[in-house]
Amino acid sequence: MNTWKNFAKGLIKENPVLVLVLGTCPTLATSTSVINALGMGAAATLVLICSNIVISALRKVIPDKVRIPCYIVLIAGFVTAVQMLVKAFAPALDQSLGIYLPLIVVNCIILGRAEMFANKNKIFDSAIDALGMGIGFTLALFMMATIREIFGNGTFCGFEIPVLIDNKISIMTMAPGGFFVFGLLIAFMNKFAKHKPRKKDFGCEGCPQAESCGKMSCTEKAKEAAVND
Repeated sequence: MNTWKNFAKGLIKENPVLVLVLGTCPTLATSTSVINALGMGAAATLVLICSNIVISALRKVIPDKVRIPCYIVLIAGFVTAVQMLVKAFAPALDQSLGIYLPLIVVNCIILGRAEMFANKNKIFDSAIDALGMGIGFTLALFMMATIREIFGNGTFCGFEIPVLIDNKISIMTMAPGGFFVFGLLIAFMNKFAKHKPRKKDFGCEGCPQAESCGKMSCTEKAKEAAVND
């Protein structure tokens, strides 16, 4: 896989939020405002890049049996550092994100990329993969936050929008509104990005009923039943 494809797959084709459906909890919780969404996206991206680089560099040193605990320790170290930086330079953002900032430690996106990519690839490729996934995560948060803040609060990045400020749809800033926007964006990705699940034809290998049906595949058997009906 070349560098561009490695980077771009996290934006659309394998977007961690809208395609892989990972990191749903922080996505729904921090996407009530654009500033919070961008802050969470930037923090997660920084942790993702640092953890991918270190895990890739140590992939031949970390014992296979304890790799997951080692990954969590490394990720926790980077999350702690990022949290201290946010507390020092952006205390308002730290207060807004609350518990969801330290919970980056158990974010499925970060642990998943460590296990699926950084553990098997070189440092540069792992860094590019992390950057693409991080930006994809941030873009998904930004799109959700934009819709929810504009219609739920009548603002954008804290600035009031005429007309909308007096006609708020408050449910958009609540959990039902978050799930509604989340579902719409996933539907949009499935429709226009053409992320259709591949149909799997289950063969006869290992099937206890293979002999009784004349070793006819499940798909063929279903088609035959449909014709007979």
